[in-house]
Parts: sequence; structure tokens; C-alpha cells
Amino acid sequence: MNYDPAGRRSGQPRILVAPLDWGLGHATRCIPVIYELIRQNVEVWLACEGHQEILLKKEFPGIPFLFLRGYRVTYGPATGLLRSVLWQIPRILRCIREEHEWLQQAVKTYQFSAVIADNRYGLYHSNIPSVFITHQLCIKSPFGKWSERILQKKNYGFVNRFSECWIPDEENENGLAGQLSHPSSLPSIPVHYLGVLSRLKKLEIEEKKRHLFISLSGPEPQRSSFEEKIIHAIAHYNGTATIVRGLPGEKALIPSTNDIYFYNHLPSDELNKEMQKAEFVISRSGYTTVMDIATLEKKSILIATPGQTEQEYLAKYLTEKKIAISISQKDFEIHEAIQKAAAFPYRSIDCLNHSKLPAAISALLAKLPNAVAQ
Repeated sequence: MNYDPAGRRSGQPRILVAPLDWGLGHATRCIPVIYELIRQNVEVWLACEGHQEILLKKEFPGIPFLFLRGYRVTYGPATGLLRSVLWQIPRILRCIREEHEWLQQAVKTYQFSAVIADNRYGLYHSNIPSVFITHQLCIKSPFGKWSERILQKKNYGFVNRFSECWIPDEENENGLAGQLSHPSSLPSIPVHYLGVLSRLKKLEIEEKKRHLFISLSGPEPQRSSFEEKIIHAIAHYNGTATIVRGLPGEKALIPSTNDIYFYNHLPSDELNKEMQKAEFVISRSGYTTVMDIATLEKKSILIATPGQTEQEYLAKYLTEKKIAISISQKDFEIHEAIQKAAAFPYRSIDCLNHSKLPAAISALLAKLPNAVAQ
């Protein structure tokens, strides 16, 4: 494709998509959004940096990218995770102001018709439609309901600056995110539930007994801590495994063996096949990973990032719903985890074939001047 930064191609709306840089999940769940935009004849541009940029460039090598600095949040150990995030709030707020100013100039320069932001609070615009994607309208707090009400008020103060809010979950409360995506009150802007968003599709691939798929994504230093635990455990595992480290662009490799295969990153089609053939999936309980597991209907073992309240809530909620089992990182032992998973009464969810993403994008395009919805 030939892209002209100075002018839009005839008859095509030009839409900017920008994911947050807190883990890879915000970028990977934008992949089905980008594919649907392209299918509906949209000229897509992307804005991000770091691992998110590397991942999306591999998935969409022909799409133009703009550099957009991330929030670059760093995490301390589990016991100090909340404190480390609180210390960074002034800088995060400054990043939000800066990305808002960045968008004003980008719209003038590149003539974007709309912007879709995955959890990037500053990417709203008064003159073009701006969509905010999130599954976390209710932000869980270790300090109880009173603090969650305060966080929700602050959160909605940002979300309500956008034109509309898209939620990657079912509208009914039997979806995947529980209270996170179904709070007692919604933002004042239009809210649209899209159904489960996943870049993966269920394939007719035979499941291999005693084969594990292990995803090591997540923030540091906990990603590396969990990786060390997995490497030690897998050395004594009587089976095979594919381990994806969640480090796109990383050059250093962990040597593979005949039974254990390590990858820094896998593109969507290969990831789809590797996850599909596993008997069990072991991963963090990040929401995008949860959507991928649910889409493939895989039996999963979830290990929440210690101190990350959202993941801890999801792991507990999905275990109660019998969609997954959860084990704490400190208690994780691979043989006991697999025995527990083998005896667990897993159930699938009836929300995987109800995607409202095409309709949401068509409705967005219908609001644009000189654009025809597909």
C-alpha cells in the first residue's frame, strides 16, 4: 500500500489507532479492530512505541506508524506495587496532557477522520469522533469500595471527554470481565459492548496430551520472576511445552530442547496454532490473554501478577465461574497445578460468536463526513 502523509486517499477515511503501553495486551486486542477497519475500507494509521510498535509492525508491515511516547509505568516488587504506581501519578497525568497536545497537532498534520484509543486517556478530540476502548470501568482497589468509588469518578472524568466508549465484553453480566466491565453506573457518553475481542480463531487442530503452552507476558520485574520459576519447573516436567516470553524485538534467546521450545514472540497465526494444540495453557490473568483463551476454549491455569488488583480479581472471578483455575505465583508448582487442572470441571462460555465490532465500526464510519459505512 502507498500512504501519503499529506493527503487522504480518495474516498477513504483515515483513522488513527493507538494502544496503551502497559503490557502487550492493549496492542494485541487492537489487532481485530485494525483488521475490521481495513475490511471496511479504512486507511489505518498506528501510534505507539517500544514492544507495542514492534508487535504491530510485524502484524501490519504496510501500515504507517507515528511515534507516540507511552506512559512508561514501572513496577516495583509485589509488596510495593501500589506505592510505586502512586508515585508515578504526576508523571502519568503529564503524559496524558502531552498526548492530548500531540493529537491536536497530529490531526492538523495528517487529517485524521477519527481516533480509536485503547486506554490512552489523552487521545480525545473536540472536532473528530474519538473512541475509548477499555474493559475496566470499575477499577479494583485493595482499600475497599470507598476508594473504588473515588477511582471510578476520576476514571469517568477522563472517559467522558471521548465521543463513545467501546467495551470488549458481553453486555450481560455473564461475560469475562465481571464487575470490571459491568459497574453499577456507566459513563455519560454512549457505551457499546463489542463482545469478546481476540486476534485468534478456533482451528481444527488435534490437542496433544501433556503438551503445555506457557505465556510469560506482563510487567517487570514480575515477568522475569515468573519466568525463572517456570524454567526451574519445566526442567522436571515429563511432557512437552511451548513457552512464549512476551518479548518482541528481544535478541537474546533461551535455548530450546527437543521437548521444550522457547520463543521471544510468535506472530498471531503461529501463536494460534501453538496455543490450540496444548492440553493446558498457563498464563497471567491479563484480560486480553483471558479473551484469547476463552476464544480457543482452552483449559487454563491463571497466575495473577502479584499485587495487580485487576488480574487478582479476574483470576478469582473466572475460577468461581469455572472458566479457569487460578494459583498464586508463590504457590505455583507445575505438577500440582496440572493435577488440579485435570480434575477441574471447566465450562465454556456462550459469548464467543456474538461480535458487535463490525456494527460498531460501521456506525462510527457513518458519522464521518464523506464516508460510506460498509
